[in-house]
Amino acid sequence: MNKKFFPMVLITLCVFIFLSQFNLVFCQDRYFDSDAQEKDGVVLAVLHPSIFVVDSLIELKKQGLLPPEDLVVVGVLHAKQMTDFEKVKKLVKEKNLNWIKFHTITGEIDIHSLFQKNEMTAEFRKIFERSDGVIFFGGADIPPYIYGEKTNLLTAIRTPYRHFLEVSFIFHLFGGHQDHNFVGLMESAPKFPVLCICLGAQSLNVGTGGTLIQDIPSGVYGRTHIEDIIHAEKADWHRNPYVNIHPELKLYPFLLHPINLLDGGKFTADLGFKKTDRPYVISAHHQALGKLGKGIKINATSSDGRVAEGVEHETYPNVLGVQFHPEFPELWNTDFTFKWTPKDKEEASFLSLLKKNPPSLEFNKRIWLWFCDQVNAYHATK
Repeated sequence: MNKKFFPMVLITLCVFIFLSQFNLVFCQDRYFDSDAQEKDGVVLAVLHPSIFVVDSLIELKKQGLLPPEDLVVVGVLHAKQMTDFEKVKKLVKEKNLNWIKFHTITGEIDIHSLFQKNEMTAEFRKIFERSDGVIFFGGADIPPYIYGEKTNLLTAIRTPYRHFLEVSFIFHLFGGHQDHNFVGLMESAPKFPVLCICLGAQSLNVGTGGTLIQDIPSGVYGRTHIEDIIHAEKADWHRNPYVNIHPELKLYPFLLHPINLLDGGKFTADLGFKKTDRPYVISAHHQALGKLGKGIKINATSSDGRVAEGVEHETYPNVLGVQFHPEFPELWNTDFTFKWTPKDKEEASFLSLLKKNPPSLEFNKRIWLWFCDQVNAYHATK
């Protein structure tokens, strides 16, 4: 071989290997760009695939609450989210979770472009058309400037790009009060299943043009001190106030409390529960829905009726938002025990408490079974 020609061949080979490796990594992080979904089974898009979300999905699958066997879960995230998703991808690889994939979005988006066509629009359409359902999970507070309010001192903003992505996606799905002429993606597939959990329910409301109460104790009940919350009805806490004044005791921040089911809502009309049922749910939030977004309807409240615990969409039948956490792995584990207050003499488990307060266990399970039924039914129509 010509000595002058050899270096060129070597350089070309190195470039080819680099581009091949780059494309491999890029495709692994861009699931919806590949043709994999054409041969895969049911595809479920999940926003913000954190380690907690992955652990929750693993446990739900273990409990038989996330069928079917050929399910593929695709974690959707923005490259600018302030979360270490490399740790998540490493966990997925180490545990050989071949049913979990990723789709990373890099387009620009900001507060001024959320509620209109933007650089994410084509991505949103692609995810919508190539999946059989979507879940919006819990997390930190939505920046109030997104829904046109000043920021309360108690509001904690951690990762704005996550909220930009998710709130804009919801607007693209449903439209909202922000632009009544905008036609959402759901118009073309009204039975597309959407499940929104905790922050997800708040994002559903904000994305469709609603607002939030930035702090429940002060905004709903007029309480500005922890001690005042402690002396109130425990069913109205929504999160454990003791953790703020007794961190040394390592008390559990999440609470189990009953909710009211509204007549004619999805829980009574579709999931088979009675208006008189008082299922217990787990929660740890300090914000709540304020003015309702376009098409959003409340189907469950706190015991006193002052905080929305569940919502649905008036037009699209397979949309459900819950302010609580039916996905927590701790719900199904008798070995996980905790104390809530300094006065507790014995530790308790969520599972034992759910069983003691029927139909609480069945209620939390049926949310998942109902949602998966809708995902499977939707997949069968494609």
